[in-house]
Amino acid sequence: MNISNADRARILVHALPYIQQYNNKIVVVKYGGNAMINEKLKDSVMRDIVLLSLIGVKVVLVHGGGPEITDMLQKTGKQSRFVDGLRVTDRETVEIVQMVLAGKINKNLVNLIQNKDGKAIGLSGIDGHMIEAQMRDEQLGYVGDITKINIQPILDVLEKGYIPVVATLGCDREGNIYNINADTAAARIAGALNAESLISMTDTCGILADKDDPSSLIRVINTADADRLIREGVICGGMIPKVKCCEDAISRGVKKVFIIDGRIPHSILIETLTDEGIGTMFEEE
Repeated sequence: MNISNADRARILVHALPYIQQYNNKIVVVKYGGNAMINEKLKDSVMRDIVLLSLIGVKVVLVHGGGPEITDMLQKTGKQSRFVDGLRVTDRETVEIVQMVLAGKINKNLVNLIQNKDGKAIGLSGIDGHMIEAQMRDEQLGYVGDITKINIQPILDVLEKGYIPVVATLGCDREGNIYNINADTAAARIAGALNAESLISMTDTCGILADKDDPSSLIRVINTADADRLIREGVICGGMIPKVKCCEDAISRGVKKVFIIDGRIPHSILIETLTDEGIGTMFEEE
């Protein structure tokens, strides 16, 4: 696509108020879905994150990795079993989860950011007891509920000018490791950091009034409306826990919370640096 120099200048001028608004502010990006699997989309996300960092935004990247965990479990001969959408995680499985999340995925993302001249350091919720957790339910095994967030490791990394890349594992004082839902972890981390915004990347346009009609996107929604839409069955299935996490982040003081379509290239920049945005924004009641 050919863009004239005048058009480039207009784009930058248009983005200036948003650059000023987010300068030196913390933005937490929950990274997942197709944008984490598709290599072109992954490249787009990493470029967005590096650009935001270069213009003074303190980006914290929080990631899960369900598909890659499932793939590794299959390679080791273990079948994935889910209860109410949560992976049953025995001790052997949590060791594989730790290897995939804190090892392969986390370090690959750090490497991708650095290959685009960004500065990144990989962390997991185990580091500095960042995410303390307890067992949710014995039948689920080592699936954790967060009991405490220690943001100091993230602040230390941000202070040195690096992008923290956080794998969502938790731990307890007895040394047990827990698999933590990435949406839940991102919301809690954003709240603890008093973040300017939380951006949750998904494989949908956002909240739709009609799930079969992408043009029915609800651009702004408050917590009362979201609860009503859940009761009415408009928000259903896997979107319910994502919406609950968005509400949790708002209740913990995050100023803006977005669900955006990670399948669209540069969706983070479109949401952050333009008037129109691209997904659904949550606000207080």
